[in-house]
Amino acid sequence: MALRYALLRPIAGLALAVTPASADQSDLGFRWLMPAWLAPPPVPDDNPMSVEKVELGRHLFYDARLSADGTVGCVSCHVQERAFTDGRALSVGVFGTAAAHNAPSLANVGYNPALTWANPHADTLEFQALFPLFGTGPVEMGMAGKEQELFARLTADDYYPDAFSAAFPERDGAIDLFTITRALGAFQRSMISVDSPYDRYKYGGDRSAMTEAALRGEQLFFDHRFECYHCHLGVMFTDNLQTARSPFVETAFHNNGLYNIGGTGAYPPGAQGLAEFTGREQDIGMFRTPSLRNVAVTAPYMHDGSIETLREVIEHYAVGGRTFNDGPFAGVGANHPNKSGLLIGFKATEQEVEDLIAFLESLTDETFLEKPAYADPWPEDHPARAIRAMPEVVN
Repeated sequence: MALRYALLRPIAGLALAVTPASADQSDLGFRWLMPAWLAPPPVPDDNPMSVEKVELGRHLFYDARLSADGTVGCVSCHVQERAFTDGRALSVGVFGTAAAHNAPSLANVGYNPALTWANPHADTLEFQALFPLFGTGPVEMGMAGKEQELFARLTADDYYPDAFSAAFPERDGAIDLFTITRALGAFQRSMISVDSPYDRYKYGGDRSAMTEAALRGEQLFFDHRFECYHCHLGVMFTDNLQTARSPFVETAFHNNGLYNIGGTGAYPPGAQGLAEFTGREQDIGMFRTPSLRNVAVTAPYMHDGSIETLREVIEHYAVGGRTFNDGPFAGVGANHPNKSGLLIGFKATEQEVEDLIAFLESLTDETFLEKPAYADPWPEDHPARAIRAMPEVVN
């Protein structure tokens, strides 16, 4: 476990200037669209940011031709109006293949040193892009063995040859895995979400930005009785974080008592958590702590999308874990030997539950959900357009 950041809870009433950040910027021609109180995410030495690269990455992100059957793009699992999640319990790939996990949000993903629910090796956006493109367990976009076909598709499009040349002049505009993954990484790294009512209240000094219920909920969130903030801490509300200005990287995985099949400590097949990569029993059920920014629009919740609403999430933590009395998952999650010691349960009144939900809703950044810079650039009738059969919104 890496050294934990000393990121303190923001002080009420502290007004900080909200102006574009300019310090520590070595990426000429690119300006981070973010407030001065937040350091930019780290940028790999071999993938400096540029306007051209980010725009190319946006086109690739929304292009279904990156999939085997031409129906699935990155956007199929990461939709802007849902903070780049998809509203499904488990995402759906090519040929209707179900993913192993719930799609995580991409808001502020550049700050995250662990980019999947449980794989500690997926620590850069460029490397992680290979998983949905070419992974086979399960298949998502289904391009394994079809690399040359992918390059040919992009080369044949009117947009891409010039766009790759503008984004990667040092590589003579090559269309290959190096440039594709780095353009996708640059676009995702540009996804900054820090304009929620909470941000405007805490950092911008807008005393009217949060409701009274949300302010009461904030007090509960940071109260030792509920223990929310011990895992969901700091500016990103997660104990996984890295920035361009800090030498420290925090990576944390926790078992939150979702399963304990047969009282043996087992989790469902294919969703064992960190143990799938370490082989250690003590890592069964250990998953990365997600950020709570925009959490109100990213239902359903947990690594497997098995909890539908924020109220049910709070109820889960109130009892300290989940119980299945019968069926294939029968067992008492609260008794899992790996369960975090912070999950001790609590009692809350109906008003307190409503206030906690109001606080979590105050973390929604409506600007981010509608920002044109992150939206689909392709015309409605373009072959790049992915087919999106979205589920109904979970309320």
